[in-house]
Amino acid sequence: MKYKFLETIKILDGRIYHLPYHQLRVDNVFRAYKRDNTQQLKELLENVPSQGLFRCRVVYDVDGDFQYEYIPYKKRLINRLKIVYNNDLVYDKKYNDRKEIEDLLKQKGECDDILIVQNGLCTDTSIANVAFYDGKRWLTPKKPLLEGTTRARLLQEGFLHEADIELSSVKSFQKMALMNAMIDFDIIAQDNLEDIMC
Repeated sequence: MKYKFLETIKILDGRIYHLPYHQLRVDNVFRAYKRDNTQQLKELLENVPSQGLFRCRVVYDVDGDFQYEYIPYKKRLINRLKIVYNNDLVYDKKYNDRKEIEDLLKQKGECDDILIVQNGLCTDTSIANVAFYDGKRWLTPKKPLLEGTTRARLLQEGFLHEADIELSSVKSFQKMALMNAMIDFDIIAQDNLEDIMC
């Protein structure tokens, strides 16, 4: 089976954001499949929109087939997260096929998104890595489903620190944030973190 992979890149008023982190993830996919024909994203992207906020959706495979499109972006508001449990889900690469995650998302009910828990530990939402503030440091799960580009950048900068975050400990944190390439680092809850869980 030939897998297809995905990168979502933020473009605002003609500026392409954090491309080296996306390039590194593409390179790592090719390396994992022992391929050396990776594409330089900066050479691929043409006719970048000069005004407005867009997500550049790049779909590719390790045979070197790259396709991309620019899609106007509007941020999705996340106020409530449904806790869902799945110990078997593997999403260690940014696959284009997100069926298993979409199936879990069907459990969200009236909530805005899901928080996926594996073996008692918080991982990610359906679209973002998560972080929790303990009063001194921002902590992010040591074992996320996907090592996102914003997460990687903020870890490298020393803003984030990795830790195992048990679901039972969430109520003890002061703040919660979501992060991905489009929203960067977005604090969605302060105090009473239990209120965001449903």
